[in-house]
Amino acid sequence: MVELISGTEISKKIQAELKDETAQLRTRGITPGLATILVGEDEASKVYIGQKVKTCERLGITSFHHKLPQDVKEADLLKLIDTLNKDSKVHGILCQLPLPKHIKADNVLLAISPDKDVDGFHLLNMGRLLSKKSMKEIEQEKMYLPCTPHGIIQLLRRSNVNIAGAEAVIVGRSNIVGKPAALLLMAENATVTICHSNTRDIGEVTRRADILVAAIGKPKFVTADMVKDGVVVIDVGVNRLPEGLCGDVDFDKVKEKAKAITPVPGGVGPMTIAMLMLNTVKASKKLSGC
Repeated sequence: MVELISGTEISKKIQAELKDETAQLRTRGITPGLATILVGEDEASKVYIGQKVKTCERLGITSFHHKLPQDVKEADLLKLIDTLNKDSKVHGILCQLPLPKHIKADNVLLAISPDKDVDGFHLLNMGRLLSKKSMKEIEQEKMYLPCTPHGIIQLLRRSNVNIAGAEAVIVGRSNIVGKPAALLLMAENATVTICHSNTRDIGEVTRRADILVAAIGKPKFVTADMVKDGVVVIDVGVNRLPEGLCGDVDFDKVKEKAKAITPVPGGVGPMTIAMLMLNTVKASKKLSGC
């Protein structure tokens, strides 16, 4: 029988650990602080920011939320980030993507101090990740890892999935998920292949996977004939269809062949938020000299 990997339940355990840690930090006069920035009226972004603010409140993390109009000038957004970079009460800064077309996301991400880059997207932090060979090296440096890829690793670890030596296939090569997930899986000693839109006979590649990560942004793209029996499937996709939310995996069919699989919703999503909180707590300790 297939095992359901519940990101909801695993994230609750991680958040409980973080709540205890923030309580201990407050006894030392340190209150982790996360600044969130929302530009415009994108409904999905509003939901995501709302979830992050509520999670901060539950864990004892101070939330500083900044809502800016759709037509805000890029210079004004960068000025706000500069102010937050200098604010000692703010340990982490997150600017919700996507941004309006007149604002260059790269300029915004680079403007955030690497020491407060709790999304893990700054080029310096991405470069640090690229330079490390093992998870031991990564953990020793206390790096801020990209939240969704780190959440994937935590899902696998806490579900007792053996990553070392496994053949891992990632469907999707984005900077946010695909590429950093590949680096983290390699750091865990998996053999990694990334598939994308130009991969020939993608099913032939995905059928080799012991661990399959679907992050291509296409509803139910991964079908049962694309996986082997006993595969572990991590579905990163969140797609809105008339009948409701679904992932990048045809869940009902693929679960019949999988050893373990994440649902959508309730899989990777909650883990992304938990890893953001983990990075914020880590940043508060780093910036406070702990």
